[in-house]
Order: sequence, then C-alpha cells, then structure tokens
Amino acid sequence: MSKKILIVDDSALMRRVMCDIINSDGTFQVTDTCRDGLEAYEKLKTTRYDGVVLDVNMPRMDGLQLLEQLQKDRIRATVIMVSTTTTKDADVTIRAMERGAVDFVTKPTNVIEAKGEEFKKQLLDVLSAVCATQSYNRERRIAPQTKAVSAPAGTAKPVATAGHAIKSGSKIVALACSTGGPKALQSVIPYLPKNLDAPMVLVQHMPAGFTNSMANRLDEISKINVKEAENGEILKKGTVYIAPGGKHMEVKKCPDGSHKIVYNDMPPIGGLKPCANITYDSLRTCGYDQVVCVVLTGMGADGTNGILELSKVKPIYTIAQDAKTCVVYGMPKAIAETGLVNEVVPLTEVANSITKNVGVN
Repeated sequence: MSKKILIVDDSALMRRVMCDIINSDGTFQVTDTCRDGLEAYEKLKTTRYDGVVLDVNMPRMDGLQLLEQLQKDRIRATVIMVSTTTTKDADVTIRAMERGAVDFVTKPTNVIEAKGEEFKKQLLDVLSAVCATQSYNRERRIAPQTKAVSAPAGTAKPVATAGHAIKSGSKIVALACSTGGPKALQSVIPYLPKNLDAPMVLVQHMPAGFTNSMANRLDEISKINVKEAENGEILKKGTVYIAPGGKHMEVKKCPDGSHKIVYNDMPPIGGLKPCANITYDSLRTCGYDQVVCVVLTGMGADGTNGILELSKVKPIYTIAQDAKTCVVYGMPKAIAETGLVNEVVPLTEVANSITKNVGVN
C-alpha cells in the first residue's frame, strides 16, 4: 500500500511539481494538498498521513505556526519542511525542528530547478528514509522476540573490536548526523555541561547557510559554547564546532601540541559536503589520547569508514543512537554492524553517555 502524503504550499506550481515528483514513485501517493497552514490544520485534525511536506512562508498560517498548533493540540505528524536558503528562512527552519519537524529539503529558486533531478532526488530520498525507519520500528514492535541463534563455527564474519573508555588523558568528541539531525541535536547539545573536558567537532549534513543558523540557535539554548567552525581556529574544551555547510572539516595538530580546524574544499563525497568520513580520517594523526565517536540519526553510512580507519591507529569509544529514537536508522545502524559500538542508547541518553566518558574540568 502506498504511503499517504500531504503537501502544504501556497504556490500552485510547487504543489503540482511536488505532486508529480512524489507520485512518480510507487511507494507514495499524494492524497491531499493544501494552500496554507490553516487548511492543513483542518486536514490533520481528522486524517493521518505517513508524511507531510510543509512550506515555510504561507498566508493565514505559516509552517511554524502550524507546527506550534499541532504541538499544542498534541496532533502527531511526520513533517518535512521545504525551505529556501535565505538567512530568515534558515532561522525559521531550525526553529521548526524544535516544534516537531523531522527534517527539511532546500526549496528550488525557479521552475527549472523545481523540475530538476536534484530536487526530485532530495525530496524522495528524505521521504523514503523517514518512512522506512517508521516501518522498521513498527515491525520491531510487532515481531515476537526470538532467541538469537549463533552462526555455525567458521561462518561468522570477523568484526572489529570495540574500544574502552580510558580514565585519563586528553579526549575529543567527534559527532556525525544527517537526516533528523537538526532536531536530534536539540536533545543532545543543550544537555552537555559548560565545562565538558573536551572539544567537540560536529558534522551535520546541511547546505551552506543553515549550519550557522543551527549553531547560533544551539548556542542560545545550551550551557556549552556552540559555533560554526572557522578555518584556522584553535580547538578549546567546552566548545562545539559545527562544520559549515559546503565545507569539509579537518582537525590538524599544531607544532605546539594544540589542534586547529582546517577547511578542506575537495568535491562532495557521495554528494556530501561536509562529509563525516573526512573529519574522522583527519583525527588519525591527532594528538588526543582518545576519540569519542558519536553517530546519530541519518540516512546512508557516512562516518562508518572513517571510524573504522581511525580505530586502527587511535583508541576510540563509540556511542550510537538506537533505532527507536532515530528519524532515520541508517548511519547508526551502519556503524553498529561493524562491532565497533560500545554503547547503543536512546537519544535522550546520548549527552549523558558523552559526559560520562569525557568528564568535566
């Protein structure tokens, strides 16, 4: 059965284009469209959809106001925002994550872009990933619990050995996330202590413009310092450095033993820029005694190869978000399957696990 999708946009052209895109995939069917948030609110009071594609700027009731109303009335909906890259829209989109939106796609600036392959792929990929994780979690809830059966001798695949948290020594936290990440980070970063005894480098797959808005908003609501990483700046404990959209981020050791952020402007890796694998790879030559790797919600497997290579030369401790609390159980699943994960925890326990393993000063 096709997944039911609701489109909410004040542009008749965008509604038609998105309908055509979504209906071109047999997995989905647009069953309703609305011109503004008020129309959508009336629909959502009586109808359940597998996904809602929601514009930011609309008359009568905009996207943010609709999310606030749904939250107030405790109406559950899986909402994906469609947002332009203007600073104002980026700020609103980040706030929409706080109010229940699970992710966003970048709105085309013209008809040619709207009908192009890039927007089509972006929209269908996010819808597919979000709906697949919903189905995965439903099946896990329904499926009877069966006893695990060991593989016959000689047939099991070798797995990497997970490390252990070291009690002393310098540490750095390296966190990666993608689809669902902006919302997930608001359940992690604000719960870290101001005096965390390590710097954190953070890669969230996002276009340029959005990472600065996300960093500023997280800094507003957190005790720990949060900022968009700048090229050449020295890492300090108790600060979270977010890779800028459109730039790969590396960590390089300086001659005096300190570490600095270095931008890497090589092309996107698998369509990703920033790419977490590049950040993890750069930590292979760092001077920190241990790297605490954290992998949150996201489609694909970015971070897995980087962490695998890092584990060969550096002590690591790996924390992964569990399937139940992921918007998309892709990246955490990929790293968990390597055998390198020390802890699989719900989203609300991630900050505590980081603090427990890093300590405070």
